[in-house]
Amino acid sequence: MNNLDDQIEPVIALDDDSVMQYLLQNPDFFIRNARSVEQMHVPHPVKGSISLVEWQLGRQRHQIAQLEEEITLLMEQASVNESLFGRMIELQATLAAASSLQDMLNRLQRWARSLGLAGANVRLFSEGWRIGAPSDFTHLAVSRSAFKSMRIQRLGEAPHYLGSLNGPELLLLLPQAKAVGSVALSLMGEQGELGVLIFSSRDPQHYQPGMGTVLLDQLAKMLPGLLERWIERV
Repeated sequence: MNNLDDQIEPVIALDDDSVMQYLLQNPDFFIRNARSVEQMHVPHPVKGSISLVEWQLGRQRHQIAQLEEEITLLMEQASVNESLFGRMIELQATLAAASSLQDMLNRLQRWARSLGLAGANVRLFSEGWRIGAPSDFTHLAVSRSAFKSMRIQRLGEAPHYLGSLNGPELLLLLPQAKAVGSVALSLMGEQGELGVLIFSSRDPQHYQPGMGTVLLDQLAKMLPGLLERWIERV
């Protein structure tokens, strides 16, 4: 009788991790116990309980539905990208045909308005371009130091900002604009050192964080080269 406790095998406490480890170490478990597996039932929020096989089939159907949804989204995105690429080519050709800097800026403005926007503007950092007096385009200049606080608060490390601006910010970038609800700001230059491209909308909800920036990326990369036709870089 003194050895009774020694003869009783210790009870192994099972938890999710233990069961999972056993199944991983015994991959043929379900093959060896196929009949028992077919008789297993698991809880179901609607049917009460369903067989393990039916539960697995349901998971597979759900995964297939998710894959189909992802494929649909990818196809839609591809269609959007194709449309954006077409617009980009059209705008590039239009801007390249400009006879002067003002003509180019006017063409950019008309293109933006054709998309239902309030306008498009370019502000150039005075430290990167020769646009001081007697230049005719001093109104495009903004100092990098004046823009610094806005860059930190609105863009951080990102090259774009989409959303609303407050009064002082609008006065700095768009002093002549009226009824600006939201904007898309894009820094120009590899380090954002050349200036800011600004698209504005009267709708406060038109530009919002999280929106795509593919077109903005391409325009911000394209414009400096076109601007150099009319303005000399420092």
